[in-house]
Amino acid sequence: MASSSASIIDATIKLPQIAPQDPFVKVVKALAAFFVDEIQSPATFDQLRTAPAGNKIRAFVNYLVFNVSNKAIVNALLTLKWHFSTLEMDDRRLNETRANACEIVAWRFLSKLSERDAMNFCLYDLPQQTPVEAVEARRWREDATERSNLLPQFRARDHDVPSRPGTSSQRMNLLRSVSHMGYIFSSGEDGAEDEEDPTSSFTGLNALEIAAVADCKKFLSQGVVQKIITSIWKGDIIFWETLSTTTKKRAQFYSECRPDPFTRLRVPRYIKAFEVLFFATFLALYYAVLVQRNPNRITPVEIVLYIWFAAFTYEELGEFIDAGSIFYVVDIWNGCDLLIILIGLAFLVTRIFGLAKDNTSVIDASFDILSLEALFMVPRICSLLSLHPYFGTLIPCLKAMVKDFVKFMVVVAILYIGFLTTFTLLARDSFTLSEMSWILIKVFFGSSYIGFDIMNQISPHLGPPLMLIFVTMTNILLITSLISILSDSFSKVISRAREEYLFVYSIYVLEASTSNRLTHFYPPLNLIPLIFIRPLRLFVSSEKLRKTRIGLLKYTHFPIVGTIMFYESIQERLTTLDASLSTAWVSRESQSQVGKPSPFLSKRAATNSSQHLLELGTEGEVSDLDHEHTARESNNTRPATAHVDILGIHKKIDELTEKLDALTTLFMAQQNFSSDSPDGGQL
Repeated sequence: MASSSASIIDATIKLPQIAPQDPFVKVVKALAAFFVDEIQSPATFDQLRTAPAGNKIRAFVNYLVFNVSNKAIVNALLTLKWHFSTLEMDDRRLNETRANACEIVAWRFLSKLSERDAMNFCLYDLPQQTPVEAVEARRWREDATERSNLLPQFRARDHDVPSRPGTSSQRMNLLRSVSHMGYIFSSGEDGAEDEEDPTSSFTGLNALEIAAVADCKKFLSQGVVQKIITSIWKGDIIFWETLSTTTKKRAQFYSECRPDPFTRLRVPRYIKAFEVLFFATFLALYYAVLVQRNPNRITPVEIVLYIWFAAFTYEELGEFIDAGSIFYVVDIWNGCDLLIILIGLAFLVTRIFGLAKDNTSVIDASFDILSLEALFMVPRICSLLSLHPYFGTLIPCLKAMVKDFVKFMVVVAILYIGFLTTFTLLARDSFTLSEMSWILIKVFFGSSYIGFDIMNQISPHLGPPLMLIFVTMTNILLITSLISILSDSFSKVISRAREEYLFVYSIYVLEASTSNRLTHFYPPLNLIPLIFIRPLRLFVSSEKLRKTRIGLLKYTHFPIVGTIMFYESIQERLTTLDASLSTAWVSRESQSQVGKPSPFLSKRAATNSSQHLLELGTEGEVSDLDHEHTARESNNTRPATAHVDILGIHKKIDELTEKLDALTTLFMAQQNFSSDSPDGGQL
């Protein structure tokens, strides 16, 4: 079946040849050539999913499933999605169509794989090129001719700018690499062959990380991808098998047969749970210091608060190094963390200076600075609410509205400065600059009567008409325009509420699981290796240092690990108890249902039809319908009825299966599917 499908596809479209060991740059080039050659007419995202315009994409997905086993295929598709999205908007919107096509192919490809294969493709970290691969990739780029599929329309405009400046952040490196990716797609002229491979910036990133950086929100919201992310969150997928010096980071399913309890310290939901606990104690210490407000000396509670500040700062530094600037920029809560650290440093400096100089005013100012921490610490402890769909949707809405508000305030500031200058010069004998500034601010925020009361004092002749113009522009034109803009921003984000929430949730999980460090010390225990182990790096080998860190982690975190294992044992017992109660209930119901008609579709029918559709290699739309029937059967149908041995029911099931087979064959012949699952199917 696979060979026949491949032969049919080869006769209709030009397919790329991708070998299992091809370097990442070659995979990107081959895929880019396909999308540029085959997608020559614009189409929307929905049209590519459901209309005949997406027939080539469906055929291409089948080809990838049957013939391509390169581990970097999903990474390359999402990288190309980002590349096409960054290109200049053309009149026909072909670049946008190609970007959407890359995203659709990526999640449809995953939806046709097994659970383990989908995990391996999504969590495959791009390796560094070996010297042989680098030479081969360079020679391959130099052999490109003017008949290359991506023409100079994709060549970066600024040939003098290097592709990877060492002083930029990692996200800026990736963005520059994506924008300069036209070098490897264009011909070898103009010195393009001398450029460094821009895809090397993606080394060490997996497909989910690339999707998060490239804002592939539709890809991350698909069911097959969300199942992987949720498994990472719960700890069903882990990256470290054991806590030893020989272990390597590798995505794998958690097995209870050979459990290492200390690897559960890297599970994102436990990291976030203890992070909330840390912030709760942090907030309690903060309030205790403000309530005491000792101006003469540093109290023991204040010393503990400084320890918490140091642990929090070191933890943020570690997260920034592990995840880089990629997720640190995307996650909105990291902005609160930076402000908390800056305010804490300002408090510490002014506090020490005030005590050293015995200056009461400086000491009071230090506590005033500390009081600003509540503006960010209270919301930060509630960041766990981002996992709830309502709050996870509300946060992106507020973020988009703040961006539009800041942009609009530039126009407001320009008009305000103009009127302020005029009014101040006209009322130079009556009001000062500061007084006039506050008067106009009050008028802008709705106190129009204040402006009308003083307009004659500003100028008997010019004051009234100018004030009337200012009030009209601010209270009617500008305020109404601002409300309209913010409403439009809110409606745009809320229209894709599910995508926005799942994007925030995915970032939340990936940020906690992207670290390459084997040992992760929870704050404030992270200060222990900083003080006692980090200085040993000067004269102790890395292997002994790693072994020492592992031993220290086990010694200091065994109470936390015990708490985690106790929680998981209780959860397992509750699950077992629930399953036993369900089994007993099913047994009683099966006895009472003997002789009664069974449901129209049994679990056996759903299973048989699913297997048959998969053998035919049908599209994700049909298999999604089968998964929906299976899920509905397992949730809403009493399992006992599926085991009732009635010959008549089995005969009807066989007839129904034959009808489904005929219907499926008809769909494959027409190549026109009228429905498409937005989730890309379930695993």
